[in-house]
Amino acid sequence: MNLKLAIQKSGRLSEDSIKLLNDCGIGIKSGGNQLKAVSEHFPLEVYFLRDDDIPQYVEDAVAHIGIVGENVLFEKQKNVSIVESLGFGKCRLSIAVKKGDEYTGSQFLQGKKLATSYPVLTQQFLNKNEISAEIHEISGSVELAPGIGLADAVCDLVSSGSTLLMNGLKEAETILQSQAVLIKTASLEESHQKLLNQLVFRIRSVRKAQNNKYILLNAPNHSIDKIIALLPGMKSPTVLPLANEGWSSVHSVVSEDEFWEKIEALKDAGAQGILVVPIEKMIV
Repeated sequence: MNLKLAIQKSGRLSEDSIKLLNDCGIGIKSGGNQLKAVSEHFPLEVYFLRDDDIPQYVEDAVAHIGIVGENVLFEKQKNVSIVESLGFGKCRLSIAVKKGDEYTGSQFLQGKKLATSYPVLTQQFLNKNEISAEIHEISGSVELAPGIGLADAVCDLVSSGSTLLMNGLKEAETILQSQAVLIKTASLEESHQKLLNQLVFRIRSVRKAQNNKYILLNAPNHSIDKIIALLPGMKSPTVLPLANEGWSSVHSVVSEDEFWEKIEALKDAGAQGILVVPIEKMIV
């Protein structure tokens, strides 16, 4: 019995979703007008859908699980639950106004017209701030609305902000930080839950590896204690004697966030011949 997963057919999450599955040892190929694929290495069927449709498919248990952006998930308000945050597809839903406007806070929007593809989230933001504004729902090219006189401001997804600038707009306030998440239906059977647990285990192993580096270095023995204090590792660093008397090889794992800071500190402590190796999988 296969676990059924819905992912975006095309768009900003599609490629990263396929890569994640492949990194997890679940070979999936997509292309052309393909709507469904079956993995040869894991009991998984993948449905390729419009991102807006994924929450509904998962709520109805047509797909047991799905990968979707939080922006879409919260906009659609379906009865599904988040299983895991996936760390890719990061963006933000923001209010943007014309470059020449002075945005003094949310009250700037009082009585204004807002164009958006996210009317539910936009209305929630307005209600939270007790603002009365007119919402124009647009399915695409939202950033054009102020320039053609349809709206005074927009509420749209922002990654780099370059599209806003190209259309004479500036980001004024973020109302939601978003990333891709794995969601599941509320009516998941035990057999499918076991498969989901296996999938989540693989995803966490891959993501843990992506966030860490394996590091090897040579160090004089009199500096070992100082170096070990800098490299706690998963349990503790591995220390092996070298053929050159008075020297040892130290092996450990460093998180991506601390990487450059640790490298500088290790050099100052006397480490030499530092090698940094990417980790493919990391089981903890």
